[in-house]
Amino acid sequence: MGTVAKPLSLQHGRPTVSDRPLIPKAEQPKRPIHGSFGRRRPTATDQQHKKSNRSWRPLVKRGALVVLALFVISGGWLGWKVYRNTAKVFGNKNPLHILSAFKPVPLKGEDKGRVTVLLAGNSADRSDGGGGQLTDSIMLLSINTKSHDAFMLSIPRDMWVNIPDRGHSKINAANTATDFNENGYAKGGMGMLEKVITDNFGIPINYYALVNYTAFKDAVNNVGGIDVNIQSTDPRGLYDPSFRPHEGGALKLPNGVNHLNGQIALNLARARGDPFNGVYGAYGFPQSDFDRTTHQRQMMFALKEKTLSMNVLSNPNKVGNLMDSVGNNVSTDFQINELVSLYHMMKNVKSSNIQSLSLNSADGKNLLMNYRADNGQSALAPAMGVDDFSQIQAYLTKVINTSPVSKEAAQTVVLNGGDIAGLAKAKGDEIAKKGLVISTVGDAPKKYSTTTIIDNSKGAKPATKKFLKDTFKNSTSATDATLSARYPDAQFIIILGGNEKSPADQSDNDSSTDTSNI
Repeated sequence: MGTVAKPLSLQHGRPTVSDRPLIPKAEQPKRPIHGSFGRRRPTATDQQHKKSNRSWRPLVKRGALVVLALFVISGGWLGWKVYRNTAKVFGNKNPLHILSAFKPVPLKGEDKGRVTVLLAGNSADRSDGGGGQLTDSIMLLSINTKSHDAFMLSIPRDMWVNIPDRGHSKINAANTATDFNENGYAKGGMGMLEKVITDNFGIPINYYALVNYTAFKDAVNNVGGIDVNIQSTDPRGLYDPSFRPHEGGALKLPNGVNHLNGQIALNLARARGDPFNGVYGAYGFPQSDFDRTTHQRQMMFALKEKTLSMNVLSNPNKVGNLMDSVGNNVSTDFQINELVSLYHMMKNVKSSNIQSLSLNSADGKNLLMNYRADNGQSALAPAMGVDDFSQIQAYLTKVINTSPVSKEAAQTVVLNGGDIAGLAKAKGDEIAKKGLVISTVGDAPKKYSTTTIIDNSKGAKPATKKFLKDTFKNSTSATDATLSARYPDAQFIIILGGNEKSPADQSDNDSSTDTSNI
């Protein structure tokens, strides 16, 4: 005898367990085939099963399809962004060129343990076109591929240098030499800038990247802004009223951590609060252009950290927008597979292991001086004198090298006691590349037949003493109270004698000098 079903009571729209009809399985009618005639009216149990199945399995399938579709769409869109902007930056219209990114290659300089990149910024995007091709920001990023550390050096745009075939000018004008073409350097203005820096600073450059300021502004916006810790000597922070309304107006930032969008970051990269250039009422920029370059390096660190963060790398939209800013505003001599290698290399370099260097504060010393050119231009020159970069080279050698001599950084005076004009300068430059700090170059008070070394280091510089003995093999040791009193800070005084050869003769006969690490 069948059990009489009780009326169903609904709880939250579903039959409760106690109200369900107890029908033996054998007596339950078979379900008609879907689409057949004479289909019975679905029971509450049928509806429950159908709803349960609809609420789980199809949704999983549809959800998976949606995720897959989004992945494919975003991946294809991102792939197009990568291809399009790769073609812009590298000038290669072949779609297969992008495949080279999957085969990273060793970077130039990697075999010597150091890769150096010239980073330059200009204002080619300025609507007024004023000085747009001048490289207003010049930096070197030099990476030690073995110890995974690096340094970033700002080169003042007002540095007075000799530009080959063009004469003396500020270094930011080197990029305008668009007809430059010399083996070992990039073609065009950036190649000329590479040559000028290499000749004067003694650092070989492996790659360059020229960026206009729009790329920097867009990049900051695309990663959601950057955080910068302002530490001005003025308790009010920073203020530069020189920016026009369409540039966001006056720059005003308090001391402490500030979150900057692209426009504010760009203004900070340009600001130097210089009253001599019509910026009146500004504060927080006591060193003007040096403060500006300090902020530029600070923001580069912040942008690096933000760009390599997972919330940026895992966001196709942000990555695509970053690719747009690069494609539209960057030119470089990197190949795409080399950039991939650089990316992997920089992932191993922590920001805390990147030194931020400035020539006006090199181990507490200012290696620069103000200079007024013959044409009336106000510029900067090496503290040792125009075109004398020996002290700057010695400082950079100390930073780059890990040799005992460079670590000792002995204060050294080189005097010419022979008959060859310019010998003291030439020899001073030579040994400066090994890390000695040449404080004075001049003529000896009398003639010397043999090179003489006066050691006033009191045993504190043993590696330097050995190096000088090995370099000047026929030298003699001596003491000289008069010269020591004249140069009280000198730890070594080298008096070149008549036995020394001219630099040209020595370069022909002596190839032992190793400058591969300079």
